[in-house]
Amino acid sequence: MGILEASRVVEIDAPKSECYAIIADLPSTPEWQESMISLEVIETNTEGLASLVEIKSDGKVKEVTSRIAFEYQPEEGMSWEQKKGDMKWLKGTWTLEEIDGGKTRATYWLKADTGRMLGLLIKGPVQDKLKEWLTKDAAEGLKARAES
Repeated sequence: MGILEASRVVEIDAPKSECYAIIADLPSTPEWQESMISLEVIETNTEGLASLVEIKSDGKVKEVTSRIAFEYQPEEGMSWEQKKGDMKWLKGTWTLEEIDGGKTRATYWLKADTGRMLGLLIKGPVQDKLKEWLTKDAAEGLKARAES
């Protein structure tokens, strides 16, 4: 059993509302998050936002599939939790804070139990590289998308 936990903070030269609009548009996420191979919307909430999706991600040592439920905190961020997938469990958050001059501080946090099989593949230096890859990809991807 391997617990993988990582976070990354970036400052983005864009308003919080714009950053939120980007992260809340889940179907477009593979366009700016390189580690995400595909995303399929399974269910939407009453606001029409994706509430349950199936994501295929590049786990570096193996393609990882997860069915994930999302909850939105408008303008503040979002949270998610795996309902089914290759990981034993997975949860994460985006937190958005307004900072000086109309900029945004975005924090991407992820925690997962890789389970026994993936845990054998993802350990030591591989785990460190994977944490770096996943968090940097998401945070820097949001920054690049919002600032373009």
